[in-house]
Amino acid sequence: MTKIVNLKDDGMPRKPKPDWLRVKAPTSETFLETRKLMRDLKLNTVCEEAACPNIGECWTKKHATVMILGDICTRACAFCNIKTGLGRPVDASEPQHVAEAASALGLEHIVITSVDRDDLDDGGAMQFVKVIEALRKEAPNTTIEILTPDFRNKPGALEMVIKARPDVFNHNLETVPRLYPTIRPGARYYHSLRLLDTVKQIDPSIFTKSGVMVGLGEEKLEVQEVMDDMRSANIDFLTIGQYLQPTPRHAVVDRFVTPDEFVSYKTIGEAKGFLLVAASPLTRSSYHAGADFERLRAAREAQLAKLR
Repeated sequence: MTKIVNLKDDGMPRKPKPDWLRVKAPTSETFLETRKLMRDLKLNTVCEEAACPNIGECWTKKHATVMILGDICTRACAFCNIKTGLGRPVDASEPQHVAEAASALGLEHIVITSVDRDDLDDGGAMQFVKVIEALRKEAPNTTIEILTPDFRNKPGALEMVIKARPDVFNHNLETVPRLYPTIRPGARYYHSLRLLDTVKQIDPSIFTKSGVMVGLGEEKLEVQEVMDDMRSANIDFLTIGQYLQPTPRHAVVDRFVTPDEFVSYKTIGEAKGFLLVAASPLTRSSYHAGADFERLRAAREAQLAKLR
């Protein structure tokens, strides 16, 4: 029987968060310093815009996921807290500011994401390229992970970004195919899957990564089928985390997935052949990204050693 996703609150109180999803409010001095740096450089972060529950932990460690191309998205996904509307002009100084932030924070690894910019001819691809180039120049020892939009109907945009050679190319499938019409209506599941497959075909040395949220009404078997699709596209790294409803206007939480179920997803994913699987209630695309990148490299080296 097909489960219908309830997109908005029906007047009933929200489900209370279980203990494993409760986090402390950020108060550390380093957190405040990181926030000030982002303000001074006029940079947006997905940590703030998407109301990430891990912001206190990550910013205390000077880990911030920079969101380029503004803070207004041209799409309106049912799970996302970022504002929707027409994007502002692209900031020509943004790539340099991102590089300055990476240098000031002393980052070994940085994650760059963006809003969807369907209004731009290249979907914002050239800005990703310029940010990567600026980082390579100003922070040559910093490894670069990008979390991109899908560049739908933007011929040549994906290839442009691949040519810039980020260390990790991330694009999230977000949910199972059945829920796309209600949860991610502006995107297409198989287009996103092909995007990641194309990255590997053009440059196999780039690590590919994708993630899904659970607790939106998906079935466990559907998540496993998504894993199979990802492996068919040679995706290296899978992340799975709990969906949290940002406001009453967004899709409601169908259920809170238990920590034991996340362990099960991790075990299944590893058995299917991913180089790395991160699965926990608080897992997000860029959570512990630096440490995970080191694990990715080690896993690839171990895999290649077996083939020698």
